Amino acid sequence: MVLARTSQLNSVVLASSNAGKLREFEALFKPLGVDLIAQGTLNISDAPEPYPTFLENALAKARHASAQSGLPALADDSGLCVQALRGEPGIHSARYAELEHGSRSDEANNQKLIHTLRGVANRSAWYVAVLVLVTRHDDPQPIVAEANWFGEIVDQPRGVHGFGYDPYFYLPEQGCTAAELAPALKNQISHRGQALRHLLQQLVVRGLVATEHVSS
Repeated sequence: MVLARTSQLNSVVLASSNAGKLREFEALFKPLGVDLIAQGTLNISDAPEPYPTFLENALAKARHASAQSGLPALADDSGLCVQALRGEPGIHSARYAELEHGSRSDEANNQKLIHTLRGVANRSAWYVAVLVLVTRHDDPQPIVAEANWFGEIVDQPRGVHGFGYDPYFYLPEQGCTAAELAPALKNQISHRGQALRHLLQQLVVRGLVATEHVSS
């Protein structure tokens, strides 16, 4: 399918201060000709995330960044859900250890996860990504995309790529952890990559991005 549309999105603020997410999104948005601006470069602080769902938190972050910048904004709320832990750490993934010990870091989060799963046989887990894009802070019809990425938790870290729980997130179909994947492959198959493709489809339908070649 060949599409020729006039892009309405030139610059988009990414409502995140996470350097790992910024790298992934820049790589994913570059082919669209969209300039992705990290909110920190505009001195926009992180928005509160008081809600119990990924969707509500992502929407709050997107509206906050758009209101502060006057530009369209993209927010991602994502996390790791572990079946044996009834979906935890879930929306608390980035601050999993901080909630208990006051230490907020990938290492602290991973150590708490592995300690909590000690002796647990069921290691099934999945990453969740919910993306929300608003064209303005009071956009009445935000664009929402969601995807899951299934795997299992291993006790020993493997790989040097990625961030967060990636070194412990094992992918049976790939025979490696998410941190062992080449970044380009991870962008194709990850929860965030899948969600972005869903988002792109909606952007194209609404005529918000210019794409010359989109596979259908």
